[in-house]
Formats: sequence, structure tokens, C-alpha cells
Amino acid sequence: MTWSVLNIDELKKAVVIEKPFPYFVIDNIIRPEVLTEVVRGFPQIEQRGSFPIDAYPFSGKFETFIQELQREELRDLIGEKFSMDLEENPSTITLKGFTTERDGLIHVDSSTKLITVLIYLNLNWQAEGGKLRLLYNNKDLEPYAAEVAPEAGRCLIFKVTKDCWHGHAPFVGERHSIQLNYVTSEEARDRHLKRHRFSAFMKKIFSKDREKEPAY
Repeated sequence: MTWSVLNIDELKKAVVIEKPFPYFVIDNIIRPEVLTEVVRGFPQIEQRGSFPIDAYPFSGKFETFIQELQREELRDLIGEKFSMDLEENPSTITLKGFTTERDGLIHVDSSTKLITVLIYLNLNWQAEGGKLRLLYNNKDLEPYAAEVAPEAGRCLIFKVTKDCWHGHAPFVGERHSIQLNYVTSEEARDRHLKRHRFSAFMKKIFSKDREKEPAY
């Protein structure tokens, strides 16, 4: 199996940290020689929220990367890391391009998600806000078990549990990420995608309405 974008050897070497919930971080999940091209292929998203991958056209190495994220071989490797059989579990992929003060609140992922994979695509991240923290409870951003700056090529993978608390300090602006999830069933996948597609549609409608408003 040839991987032209995904740095699969780094995934194979990663070691799972068990507390406060099972996770691991990979600093360079994207091959260095194509990283810049993948970053440049990220679609222009100027609104907060998650968008399904079919909401935008892709090309080049970014499109290849999205395709590689959907391979069964990747699913099996991630499942092996967490001693889970994900063969019967479908995946979803969503994109985030912009965060506001409403984002980053401490939360756990929904119970229909089994594994969350977060891949960041921001070159030379400088801001203190927007760095994802893995937490010990649902109230405090400090102390934290780990902090993941959303640098291009960095990847966080964790098992979704009832106490997989995470969040970040506020950041307003562009913050590009890809979220891959393995979910409990086809029904759960369809619900997630339906919700994100409807949200994306409504955001585009409101965006067009704002463009028609007169400038003052």
C-alpha cells in the first residue's frame, strides 16, 4: 500500500497514553515534502462550525489526503492502537476553518463517536489561544494533561470516553482542522452528516443575504 501524503510510519510508531483518557499525538502525520501543498489546498471557510467534505471541491495533494484518510488500512491501524475492532464502524470527515469566542468550550465528544482524529493545518501558529488541552474535568483548563498547538501536520487521536474532556482558550480567526471520526453505526454517520450538511447550507444562505446588505 502506497501512501503519498499520510506519514503512516509515524502513526505506527506512536504510543498510546492512557490517562486521563487514551490518546496519542503525532507531530508530523503529513509527509514534510507535501505539507505546504496540503495546507494550501484547504478550502476557504470564513464561518465557524463544522462542514462536511462534500460541501467543497478539492484537488491536488489535499484531495489525495482526504482520500487516504478514508482507507480501511488507516482505520485498522488506529483500531489496533486502542485494541478496538473498527471494521464494522463507518467514518465521517468534517472541516473547520474559523473559530470565534463561542468555540473551545470544555466538552466530551458525543457517545456515537468511538474515535476522534484531529489534524491541524496552520503554518507557524503563534497565538496562545486555540491550543487544544486534554483535561481532567469539565470545569478547568488548568491543570491539563497535554496541550496540542494546532500546527500544520500535527495530529491528535483519542478514544471517546465519558470523561474525555477537552477544550481550548478563546481564539477568533482562521484555525484550520480536519476531524475524522469512527462512529457506532451507519445511522449515526447519516445523522452527523445530515446535521452538518444542513448547517452548511444555512450558513451559505445567510452569508449570501449579508452580501446583499447595503454598506454604511
